[in-house]
Amino acid sequence: MAEQYIVSALKYRPQHFNTVVGQAHITTTLRNAILNNQLAHSFLFCGPRGVGKTTCARILAKTINCTNQTPEAEACDRCPSCVSFRESTSFNIHELDAASNNSVDDIRELIEQVRFAPQGGARYKVYIIDEVHMLSSQAFNAFLKTLEEPPSYAIFILATTEKHKILPTILSRCQIFDFNRITSADTIQHLAEICEKESITYEKEALHLIAQKSEGCMRDALSIMDKIASFSNDAVTYSNTVEHLNILDYDYYFRILETLMLQDLSGVMLLYDEINRKGFEGDLFLNGFTEHFRNLMMSRDARVVHLLDIPDAVKARYHSQAQQISPAYVIDALSVLSQAEQSFKQARNKRLHVELALVKLTYLQNAIQILSDDRQGAVKKNSESGSLRTESTDVSGFATR
Repeated sequence: MAEQYIVSALKYRPQHFNTVVGQAHITTTLRNAILNNQLAHSFLFCGPRGVGKTTCARILAKTINCTNQTPEAEACDRCPSCVSFRESTSFNIHELDAASNNSVDDIRELIEQVRFAPQGGARYKVYIIDEVHMLSSQAFNAFLKTLEEPPSYAIFILATTEKHKILPTILSRCQIFDFNRITSADTIQHLAEICEKESITYEKEALHLIAQKSEGCMRDALSIMDKIASFSNDAVTYSNTVEHLNILDYDYYFRILETLMLQDLSGVMLLYDEINRKGFEGDLFLNGFTEHFRNLMMSRDARVVHLLDIPDAVKARYHSQAQQISPAYVIDALSVLSQAEQSFKQARNKRLHVELALVKLTYLQNAIQILSDDRQGAVKKNSESGSLRTESTDVSGFATR
């Protein structure tokens, strides 16, 4: 019988604090609280989706009931409590999905369970309530008293993606932990480690694209990588990733800008037609091209180049192109594209709207040059008139003398 396939998000879900990615400020605090025996009775884990809130809640629940903790406050994974947790048979750790169990009756049932002491020699009964912001107002109010004065053995871990929806009376009773979005660098490193374990060949530029697309959500990044690996027979390449994610490649923006600099309107229109035929919407193109000019602006100064969330090879290409374009053109192009993007929704002919923006960009250099010549002419004219006035003053003064 073939081995059952397990998605990477489940297979490589962290089981210990030291394997949680990108949340060192959280895991360090929790481990210190366990080592110093300073555990709060109620925690609130909040932050974006897929960053490890529920994972950390489960690790904390497992670790505090472990009978053979390591000196680093990690669970042993071998004691009866750890084994029952791994096999989902523990009577001391309860998970409640507040999205589907959000009524006051569900909370009252939970409160009834809290009255019973932990079983099997465990120290704590842990209640993990996921998506806690989905609880009704009545359910929150029914929960208040228990949350404020729980039994000594009860610990509540609440998790939410929408902290602002939690009642202030609940927030004041919890120790709050804010989870960060996972950085691209941490995501890329974690994906690379999994690829090596699974014997998946990969290109770093492809992992970079996946990290960008996931927007700090590790679960999304792992799901995307699984799909691409299946699609391309365990080879996560840049070209496969661009094709699978339907991303407009950096190369198109570089080529269009090079053509714009040549003032080759026909070439620009042909390139945009190629992009349009591939199914990319005009607003997506405008947004991407705006970001391209923003990256060019950043590439001019070594102090801010680290703000670019792109592969190193592409950074070098941006730096090279930035040296060929005047800052005035970049700033005016950003203005043209920003206006086009804002008015895109109101445009009746979307394609024509984008093409008109490209026409403006094609002849933007001429407009900048004409404006510069006019200014120089005005300055020269003013300086000449100023010198004439000086001469006339001198002549009148001489005549007076």
